[in-house]
Amino acid sequence: MTKHQPFEVIGYHSCDRQIGLNVLNGKTDLILSDNTWDWLGPGIYFWEQDPIRALTYSIESATGAQFNKIRIKTPFVLGAIIELGNCLNLVESQSINILSTGFDSLRDTYKLAKKYLPKNNGANRSLDCAVIKLIHQTNQDKEKQAYQTVRNAFDEGGEAYPGASFTSRHHIQICVTDPSMIKGFFLPRPLTDFNPNL
Repeated sequence: MTKHQPFEVIGYHSCDRQIGLNVLNGKTDLILSDNTWDWLGPGIYFWEQDPIRALTYSIESATGAQFNKIRIKTPFVLGAIIELGNCLNLVESQSINILSTGFDSLRDTYKLAKKYLPKNNGANRSLDCAVIKLIHQTNQDKEKQAYQTVRNAFDEGGEAYPGASFTSRHHIQICVTDPSMIKGFFLPRPLTDFNPNL
């Protein structure tokens, strides 16, 4: 069931080296992403417990293999201590009911407006994003406590081995909607493994 999660997790953010260094030095903050394709809705995205995946993504963004609105020039991994707080924790089975209710409301809204629902298309997860946004808006409209984080596992990539149900890029992502849940930043060690461009 979605509720306050009284623990902290370690997350890793893929970014450009200059942005990462500026955040570490307190010169700037990370900016919430708010694209229509962000599958967990608006927020700051982290790979939970996986600095290697964060580095891979930042390298792929720098080479153009991954699409980012602002392309990464020099791949960088920024570590963060994140308190989950009031978390829409979608790895809990009961939280799926919240998604289902959100989808039903979104479908009804689009039907009433005589519009087509957004669709997921590969890495563009417009439908998922719209459902999460509606859930956030519904909480706000009903004056319920806002979700401070959204967390979910994601199957990505091909089979880990022939016939496997495991995927080569399976991961857990955290979307932080309330930046105060980020308790601190750090450089993951060993530096040469996770930030070879430092």
